[in-house]
Amino acid sequence: MKIAVIRVRGMVNLKQGDKYTLSCLNLKNSNHCVVVEDTPVNRGMIEKVSHIITWGRIDKPTFELMLSKRGRLEGDKRINMDETEIKSFTDDFFNNKKSLKDINVKPYFRLKPPKKGYGRAGIKKPFELGGALGPRLEKINELIRRMV
Repeated sequence: MKIAVIRVRGMVNLKQGDKYTLSCLNLKNSNHCVVVEDTPVNRGMIEKVSHIITWGRIDKPTFELMLSKRGRLEGDKRINMDETEIKSFTDDFFNNKKSLKDINVKPYFRLKPPKKGYGRAGIKKPFELGGALGPRLEKINELIRRMV
């Protein structure tokens, strides 16, 4: 299972340990997204910085959309793959046969701020209270589609 992690908040007033954890997750700036495997190590890092990020289970159509629209090769060039190649890569990616490094894609996606915002309570409150932070489970796909 793959988890999409999106950085919501910026760098101001962060502890050194949180900065290091975000760099290990390749989340350098706000509105950056990474897709990681659901392992205990990754879960621990995600829980540590849950007051800065939001995350949830990503599905294949959303990953295909994000890869085709916002995926970048080294040198900041767009991906020139057709739909069938993207679908076959997505199947291999979700079955752990291939990674983003195999096709020279950067390990993070630079997304736009979401249309209609993160939520009514803003980026300082948890998702359960109407904010943007913490686990979203399946609703992360809606957020990613608004950010692509």
